[in-house]
Amino acid sequence: MFKRLAFFDGAITVGREKEFDAYIEERLVPLWTRFPGALRVETLREVAAEDGSHRYPLVLEVTYRSRSSIEEALASKVRFESREATKGLLTMFEGRVFHVVYRLADHAPATV
Repeated sequence: MFKRLAFFDGAITVGREKEFDAYIEERLVPLWTRFPGALRVETLREVAAEDGSHRYPLVLEVTYRSRSSIEEALASKVRFESREATKGLLTMFEGRVFHVVYRLADHAPATV
């Protein structure tokens, strides 16, 4: 399994937090959940961070079965629609967005 993450590194424009949240839920999640090959779509919203750390008010995680599934999603029409729609979100965000692909290794917690 693989996960492609989009890190929103920065800050939501002051006073636009609720608008930012609504835009994600109303405009972007419906697009992100249509990515071909996506097995799971998760949005992570920052609630706390250590002093001095980077701030990621939003992280998008999309799980795929294979690297080729990711490539298919990146070439899809809905991905280009979401990129266009994301421009509206970026008017409420000060920072940068970058993507990283991870290979998933699942480890069960130790039992006591």
